[in-house]
Amino acid sequence: MTVPLFLLVFAVCVVVIGSVLAVLMLAGTPRYRTEPEHLLALFDRALGDDLGEDEWNATILYPIRHSDYLDGVRRRARQLMEDHGRFGRLSRNKSLLDKEGKAELRALRDHLNARTQLERHRVHK
Repeated sequence: MTVPLFLLVFAVCVVVIGSVLAVLMLAGTPRYRTEPEHLLALFDRALGDDLGEDEWNATILYPIRHSDYLDGVRRRARQLMEDHGRFGRLSRNKSLLDKEGKAELRALRDHLNARTQLERHRVHK
């Protein structure tokens, strides 16, 4: 009686473990793809003082590999933070960027928005 019970438990374990392995091997790796709309929304929130440093860093410090242009915008925004931002400013009820930094970020945001609109216009023609 113990041999059939052992074989039944063994077969169930093989089926369960095999199923889990099959699902893991067939499932694709989740990928986050930063699009221009994500950067525009992030910049809008930063300009409106409604953005935390953690969210800024999570987006700006992560390279964008699918678009050299977007990665250049990301690098420029990172440089703006290094030049005009002070970490810990939010905890003192101050803006993430100083006045000059906000002006440069607004210009960067406007440029990105104009380019995005131009690309959409080209695609819809």
